[in-house]
Amino acid sequence: MFTGLVKIKEYISRSNNSEAAGAAEYNFTPPIDGGAKRQRIYITYVPITAELCKLLLKHTHMKQLLTALIIVCFTSSLLAQHSLENIWQTDTMLKNPESVRYDATAKLLYVTNIGVFDKDGTGSISKVGLDGKMISKDWITGLSAPKGIGVYKNKMYVAEQSTVAIIDMAKGSVSERIKIDGAEMLNDVTIDSKGIVYVSDTKKGKVHKIENGKPSLYLDNLKDVNGLLSVGSDLYILADQKLQKADASRKLTFITDGIEGGADGIEMVSDHEFIVTGWEGIVYCVKDDGSKQTLLDSREKKINTADLGYDPVTKTAYIPAMLNNKVFAFTFK
Repeated sequence: MFTGLVKIKEYISRSNNSEAAGAAEYNFTPPIDGGAKRQRIYITYVPITAELCKLLLKHTHMKQLLTALIIVCFTSSLLAQHSLENIWQTDTMLKNPESVRYDATAKLLYVTNIGVFDKDGTGSISKVGLDGKMISKDWITGLSAPKGIGVYKNKMYVAEQSTVAIIDMAKGSVSERIKIDGAEMLNDVTIDSKGIVYVSDTKKGKVHKIENGKPSLYLDNLKDVNGLLSVGSDLYILADQKLQKADASRKLTFITDGIEGGADGIEMVSDHEFIVTGWEGIVYCVKDDGSKQTLLDSREKKINTADLGYDPVTKTAYIPAMLNNKVFAFTFK
């Protein structure tokens, strides 16, 4: 059933027409003066059902209204579509940027730089302003292929290849590292409201959790698992071109599939919608009912779209283009 905002220029008399009287259930409101018929405009929300369509088709003078209803329904569907509008991009001072974390308090972006691929210790974290200008290129250095970022109580948790680096944000230095046994490619990080850290291992198809400094296996058999997002007691997971949700008992619920380009980052933009990136250069808006819309496809231009950050107040998505050494800012509309 659809609902459209319609302009009703005619009325159906209730007096001697039982079918018309039934139409009153659809919020058709006749003129109240009881005088001669005059064109009036009534604005109302009307549910478009098969029953209503049959009724309108029986009345020649109402066929035009039915057409209008269909047009309004179609137009409303178009208006519901989202878009991304590019507002700026950084220069190329970044070195293979993989993940962006928006900091609402400091009003800046943290960007992980993988550095030289397959060479430990060459990764770093940069600070970038909300205008795209570099604040500190080498805020943190000496990291090994840093990727996803999570923040909890002034501590930053960063996924390296086989360890999670913990950074004291006040001091701007690595305070410790937590080793994940058997890990080969730790990737994304998310943290729940209790401070439990979740980190994905893309090569091993696993999600680990770190609670009170102790790592343990949380989920397994998730092919190419990458993007994670903790929302309440649920954990949203990108793996094998799918978006799934794990509840507190670790039960998985399928949401959607067909996420192309290497499902990478995920951010919630409303109670029922997410922005999801595919690393190769495709960005989606995904709803929790499983429907999705392509917002951006830059694969032909060879512009990557990796693990994004999001500002819910300004509705700005910050998306790193790893192989282009840039971060792009988009307004989500």
